[in-house]
Amino acid sequence: MKSTKKKNEFDKKFYIKWMVIAMTAIWAAIAAVWLSMHNWDTEESMKALAQAFTEQPAETEQQAPAEQEEPAVKEEQEATEETEQPETQPEEQPQEETPAPAPKDATVYPEIDQLPSEPTIVNGILLANKQHPLPETYAPGENAEARAAFDSMAQAAAKDGLQLVAFSTYREFARQKQLYEGYVAKDGQAAADRYSARPGYSEHQTGLAFDIGEAGQEQHWASSSFGDTAGGKWVKENAHNYGFILRYPQGKEQITGYMHESWHFRYVGKEAATAIYNENITLEEYLGI
Repeated sequence: MKSTKKKNEFDKKFYIKWMVIAMTAIWAAIAAVWLSMHNWDTEESMKALAQAFTEQPAETEQQAPAEQEEPAVKEEQEATEETEQPETQPEEQPQEETPAPAPKDATVYPEIDQLPSEPTIVNGILLANKQHPLPETYAPGENAEARAAFDSMAQAAAKDGLQLVAFSTYREFARQKQLYEGYVAKDGQAAADRYSARPGYSEHQTGLAFDIGEAGQEQHWASSSFGDTAGGKWVKENAHNYGFILRYPQGKEQITGYMHESWHFRYVGKEAATAIYNENITLEEYLGI
């Protein structure tokens, strides 16, 4: 019995001894592997080996979620950057100033194919100039009211020793055409357009225009020199009291369309004539056209 018991104890010690040797060999092998992999000294390798068993699982759990969440964070940052970009305001372009319209040149005839069917009346006043022609068929004859006003003016001038004459008043379309063509043949169209109206554009066709001169002073009829005569000065200063205006004053050709005519007067009525005279303006300016 004793020999059997001793044998069992011997076997047990032998088994423990070889287990210790085996474990030592295993740890030595592991240590050799770490030394060859990390090229560390023995002490550092043992510390690293110990940490490998204790810390590795925790680091793995922390790093994995971080690696998964990083793209989402970047996407949020990029979205935020795009959202927070300030809106680019369009640069204000300098506004181009609209040039002021060129002053109207009333000396130029409009390009039209035919004359209108009705005359132009502005604020109750019949208007005839290069921009507002009359119908070819417009033929009212000499205006009776205008004739009566002239007769009254001539009587008043006679008291001052002046004998006024209306040597040309109403002209029908055909007569104006004949006169105009004669002036064009004599002086050329450009010159004729400055002092003679084309047919359909003449104030004489309205029956309200009176060419005035003085008896015995025929050399001044239809001449700028009439304005320097006693009769011419009297009419210029008193015509408005009878409803007449000097239709084409000096320095107003760009407005009226015609050169100065000291003998050409137009009947518009006392109220309008007085206003035009006092303000020293033209009929176009009075009518606002």
